[in-house]
Amino acid sequence: MESIILASGSPRRQELLQQIGVSFVVVKSDAEEILDHADGPRALAVENARRKALAVAKTHPGRLVLGADTVVFQDGEVYGKPKDAAEACAMLRRFAGRRHAVVTGVALVSRDGTCRTDAAETNVCFADMTDEEIAAYVATGEPMDKAGAYAVQGRAAAFIPRIEGSFSNVVGLPLYEVVTLLKAAGAM
Repeated sequence: MESIILASGSPRRQELLQQIGVSFVVVKSDAEEILDHADGPRALAVENARRKALAVAKTHPGRLVLGADTVVFQDGEVYGKPKDAAEACAMLRRFAGRRHAVVTGVALVSRDGTCRTDAAETNVCFADMTDEEIAAYVATGEPMDKAGAYAVQGRAAAFIPRIEGSFSNVVGLPLYEVVTLLKAAGAM
């Protein structure tokens, strides 16, 4: 398999690609992300992934470029990365004892410039959490660069009794969908 360009600086996405043996180099995208989409969170994640991949593909023609974007949402509200500890605590209070969804859009620009997209959606169930537990978790710093203010593969796993769908999607890159796109592009 040929090396691809990952249009993301996310260490988690890099680890996931390494996990399945995909060779890649990182070229972080400077594409401007949109914050809302009339067709909902799935369309939002796909559009941002597409923007990221196409922005990098412009400067690397003839290369396979993979973009991704993860959106956390509940009751129609989208949750990005928290700006500070207070916002992280507020997000986690909303998730405590409830279910929310995580969708990651992926876009692959082929050597010929064709852009294929897909997305995965996973439901995440959080246990009840006390204010003290939330504050202690936020104090670890782990939530600060994560959409939804938690890392399912980190300490937050202690508060998540169940997920319904792709685990790698919640981490930040739905591997099944990525492999499907790579196969469709003739890269695997």
